Amino acid sequence: MGQQFEGLTARHRAFIESQHVFFVATAAREGRVNVSPKGLDSLRILSDTRVVWLNGTGSGNETAAHLLDTPRMTVMFCSFDREPLILRLYGAARAVHAGDADWDELLGLFPPMKGSRNIFVLDIDLVQTSCGYGVPLMEFTAERPLMDSWAEKKGPEGLHSYQQEKNRVSLDGLPTGLPA
Repeated sequence: MGQQFEGLTARHRAFIESQHVFFVATAAREGRVNVSPKGLDSLRILSDTRVVWLNGTGSGNETAAHLLDTPRMTVMFCSFDREPLILRLYGAARAVHAGDADWDELLGLFPPMKGSRNIFVLDIDLVQTSCGYGVPLMEFTAERPLMDSWAEKKGPEGLHSYQQEKNRVSLDGLPTGLPA
């Protein structure tokens, strides 16, 4: 059943690397809690206590806004296709934007993603596993190619305009830290 760890084990790493989707949860001190599903080849394990994930342009930018208020983040992985397991990473996170000192180095960890908006660095202070017995079995079919095709149609100027309009302020009116 449920167990707690100070960092990732080899078994945890293998489990994470085999997942097609993960979920990110954040909350500011006031306002809405945000939970976002993430996919594609967008997460890297840097050490037993640090992961990073690349975020593409989307309709909102809640994670970045929440982290400016309070750095709490939970990342959850859930097995839908093999042994039942839920794995959560708890810790403090920060957003890295284009132009930040470590942007290029971190971006280089990932395959190109048109519309890359920010990278999140999570310093893990607790890893927790639980059974996942109630999670259904589902089959992975394919990644959706829509992120790149949408960003390609927008073009660099269109993406910048979209981000400025939709991604600079959260649903609750908090700044996201996205550069102008």
